[in-house]
Amino acid sequence: MKTIDALFENSSHSLDDLAAASGLAAERVAAIIDGRWLPTPTERTSLALALGVDVSQVSWGHTMNPRNVRYHRYGLKEDFGRE
Repeated sequence: MKTIDALFENSSHSLDDLAAASGLAAERVAAIIDGRWLPTPTERTSLALALGVDVSQVSWGHTMNPRNVRYHRYGLKEDFGRE
């Protein structure tokens, strides 16, 4: 089982190609690949078909820490503001 970003990187698709093949907006596909958006079952099926794999062969979980996405910060909370 591979993550969607690994499958995308190993494919010959560009982001626009994958979006067109899956019928999804390029912004949504980018968010899914970046791990910022958890796809619906329909989106999962569309992306898997576009990549030529079975939907069960893809790991679909979030790959980014939500705190880092929201605050764009890394490290311990105690260290924030010590710049």
